[in-house]
Amino acid sequence: MKSSIWIVKEVQPKEDYTLHLTFADGTKKIYNAHPLLEKNIYSQLKNLAFFLGARVECDTVVWNDDIDIAPEHLYEYSKPMKDILGV
Repeated sequence: MKSSIWIVKEVQPKEDYTLHLTFADGTKKIYNAHPLLEKNIYSQLKNLAFFLGARVECDTVVWNDDIDIAPEHLYEYSKPMKDILGV
């Protein structure tokens, strides 16, 4: 069975509050997490050390049992890495 393209396979959180993501289809994208910082549910992400603890679990990005981001949202709202970094 083919997996959904938006499944997150790898995340690298960066100090500029972006997430460098690799998806199941091999696509590499960058997600800008700054807009999340304004939402109460994501207020813990303002702590950079906490933000940098992002990891992949259950096919998406999570920080703890309470904070995660839907993988479909990450895929849709991320920009292709090649467009940003020229990679």
